[in-house]
Amino acid sequence: MKKIKMNLGQPYPLGASVKGAGINFSMVNGSDKECGIIFYRKGVEQKERVLFDQKHRIGNICCALIEGINAHDCEYNYFIGDEVFVDPYAKKIVGNEKWRSGEFERPLLRGGFDYGMFDWEGTAPLHIPYHDSIMYCLNVRSFTRHSSSKVKKKGTFEGLMEKITYLKELGINSIELMPAYEYEECEWDNIDVNAKTQIEYQVNHIDEELPLDEEPQRAKRLNCWGYKKAFYFAPKASYAASDNPCEEFRRMVRKLHQNGIEVVMQFYFPDEVKQGYILEIIKYWVLEYQIDGVHLKGSRLPITLIATEPLLADTKIMCEDFYLHEIYPNGIQPANKILGYYRDEYMYDMRRFLKGDQDMLKSFRYHMRNTNPKCGVVNYITNYYGFTLNDLVSYEQKHNEANGENNTDGTNFNFSWNCGMEGPSRKKAVKQLRNKQMKNALSFLLTAQGTPLLFAGDEFGNSQYGNNNCYCQDNETGWVDWRELARNQDLYTYVRELIAFRKRHSILHLSDSLTTLDRYGLGYPDLSYHGEEAWKVQLENYNRHIGIMYCGQNDKGDGDHIYIAYNMHWNSHRFALPSIANHKWVSVLGTEAGSVVYDEEKNMEYIDIAPRSVSILTGRELTEDEMKQKAAIQMQTKNMTLLSEKTAAGIKNKKGRKR
Repeated sequence: MKKIKMNLGQPYPLGASVKGAGINFSMVNGSDKECGIIFYRKGVEQKERVLFDQKHRIGNICCALIEGINAHDCEYNYFIGDEVFVDPYAKKIVGNEKWRSGEFERPLLRGGFDYGMFDWEGTAPLHIPYHDSIMYCLNVRSFTRHSSSKVKKKGTFEGLMEKITYLKELGINSIELMPAYEYEECEWDNIDVNAKTQIEYQVNHIDEELPLDEEPQRAKRLNCWGYKKAFYFAPKASYAASDNPCEEFRRMVRKLHQNGIEVVMQFYFPDEVKQGYILEIIKYWVLEYQIDGVHLKGSRLPITLIATEPLLADTKIMCEDFYLHEIYPNGIQPANKILGYYRDEYMYDMRRFLKGDQDMLKSFRYHMRNTNPKCGVVNYITNYYGFTLNDLVSYEQKHNEANGENNTDGTNFNFSWNCGMEGPSRKKAVKQLRNKQMKNALSFLLTAQGTPLLFAGDEFGNSQYGNNNCYCQDNETGWVDWRELARNQDLYTYVRELIAFRKRHSILHLSDSLTTLDRYGLGYPDLSYHGEEAWKVQLENYNRHIGIMYCGQNDKGDGDHIYIAYNMHWNSHRFALPSIANHKWVSVLGTEAGSVVYDEEKNMEYIDIAPRSVSILTGRELTEDEMKQKAAIQMQTKNMTLLSEKTAAGIKNKKGRKR
């Protein structure tokens, strides 16, 4: 190793940045204690301790440009007084490359370097509008860790890349990654008392081994999700198949972009994380990894600061709430909708409608058309917390015993229905009903305005066996079981067709709000509601069925007519279909087969909707022969009506003469 040379450095950016022949180090020290850098080779041997002096200090920032170290084989930690710690701005974390499971000694973590250039091959963030997005939420490890995934690099960014073809075929154009930055997946015993024992001992006793009577720290349980304080600037090393997680993450983003799929990152920030630090994290990932958006979680988030940051003007920012009056004051309308509401109201109300709760039609109507002029609206029936879609229709109670918390963890408010039997069932009727209920739920999701979000595996009925809080289940319970894809092929096919149908019909995903007026000049409102009689909606609290008609325009400028009948009642209902001039209604998709019947006497089309089912119809323009045939039927019906009226009048006159 060359002799280390210290030069004056730059205070920003904080952390370690490779600068030509040297590395700029910048750290915060708000005390009067001495501080500096500890260098390691290959993460084991301490090489040298470098002190910052007063000339390297600007305010509370100590910085220096260090020459004589090699970023490829050198790692580092900071120290202030006797405290040794990992750089919170480290671009790479060394020591946690192997996914941990079971009890083991706490690793010695160090900061590493993100070195070298990356060729993005002309790719860039995709900027897909919220209303055109089909989102898919997944955990990098659990998505491909199961042996049935058939990928070579299971549980990694590389493994996710192997599933891109599958995602494209399904119709996904945006993935949301659960925490994929560096965090320690192990929960530790006595963490506050003994957290730094190994680091401090190695620093202060360079040539000695840890004493035999020193009790090593042991893992208590796994945290597979990462919703905890973390090393936010570094991609998670154990999610990488290679020894360079930074490059592998970039390759994943590049390949997803090349295939028309956005990357949205989840970030969870506990209350103690400073707000300026949060902003720096997000800007770094947008600049260095070209991610398309962030989903922010936490109770003390600088939302207004982030939403008004000029650098993020094209980046999706999703959160539970925003201060819109601060972000867009004086009635300003955003040039681009970058904000997105990410709330649970849709999930809970739609679950209640799905299982047939009373008085849910008004909420159902609201969610099916809900948009916001300044924000996107993200809709989901399931998410990583709570039941999967399969479990939503198979369990009424959570079954989290395996988590080791006496089934007290996880939400008790699932609004689920097991279709008559708790857990797995061999009964054909139960299995068929569950399959239909999953299709019904997905029909709600993919025919609603806003942005639909699927949770990984729901499209083919993945189950977590009733566990609604799989944060610690690094096993077949928490992993996506790809064998279900073959077992539930019809469910997968239905979801894929629904997504394709949504994409073909822009009226189902508008950039603005539906008006219930004839906005396209087609003679019909863009949105209308119907009951068993056309144009007469039945919103009584005991009703559980409704028809919704959309009238928009297709790419050719022609009329685009869609009628969807939703019946969550346990009885069937007959819907009279609205008449569209020179069109006939055709069934295109549904959770149970239903055919359109033409009533010649009433000159009206009907459809019978089975219990707990959804039917989707489109208005097809009549051919010339069909129009002639329909005209002939109408003339015949008219003549028969006239004949009947004349006959009735003749009988009446005859009776009058007899008197």
